[in-house]
Amino acid sequence: MADRGSGTGSGAGAASAEVSGSSAAGATKRVPLAARVYDELRHDLATGELAPTERLRAERLAERYGVSRTPVREALARLQADGLVVRHGDGLYLYRPRLNELDELYELRIVLESRGFQRIVAGGSVQVHIPAEHDQPTVRAELARWLEYRDTPPEPGPDLVAADEQFHTELLRAAGNSALAEALAAVYLRVRPVRTMDVPTAERVAAMTADHITIAEQVLAGDDEQALRTLTAHIDSSRAHVRVRAEQAIAFTKLGRAVRD
Repeated sequence: MADRGSGTGSGAGAASAEVSGSSAAGATKRVPLAARVYDELRHDLATGELAPTERLRAERLAERYGVSRTPVREALARLQADGLVVRHGDGLYLYRPRLNELDELYELRIVLESRGFQRIVAGGSVQVHIPAEHDQPTVRAELARWLEYRDTPPEPGPDLVAADEQFHTELLRAAGNSALAEALAAVYLRVRPVRTMDVPTAERVAAMTADHITIAEQVLAGDDEQALRTLTAHIDSSRAHVRVRAEQAIAFTKLGRAVRD
């Protein structure tokens, strides 16, 4: 009976019991279940497995993931709190940035990633420990990964987008502030659906790979100021490309509405 009632007010009670760590057998089992649904749903939204225009109905998602509606609703609530899902008049949908919001998110990327380098260049502080250099093993590991990609270019797709995000977040984490890296990861989550839908050419993959290698080599050589300049130019190039592709997509959509088969 409890499961059937989870779609009403009693579902909210079950959800709060799960969060509070209730000892009830059913409640304790739903905690990892809700987390799993959250991870799978976030992945499917980011990679286009679920259409950006599709309304996120709890009943349909529960069927898709083989669970009851309660963990789905919890996952949707978390995604809403993350800013990845928004509520419109008729229900919940994937967050889709407007063109000006894309620019703002890329500007935030530059602010966050630049701060990592600024910490290193500034050196130590009386108030908080700041490392004198990036964590070398982390940067070397990323350099090795992208040297492999240069020799054997990866296929465009979600895995390549994830590898690109990992390079930037790990580089920022190597500057000694994990909170900055987590903030950057949150920005990536909001941009990822747009980037995943845009399949890069072999030339763009090669350019991205070359930039990552150059940035990592400059960091390892201790030339942080030059690495920051290279990084900023790299992000600006990505922002300009994504904006142009988004504008083209909007134009093609409008054109498609104006013609018939």
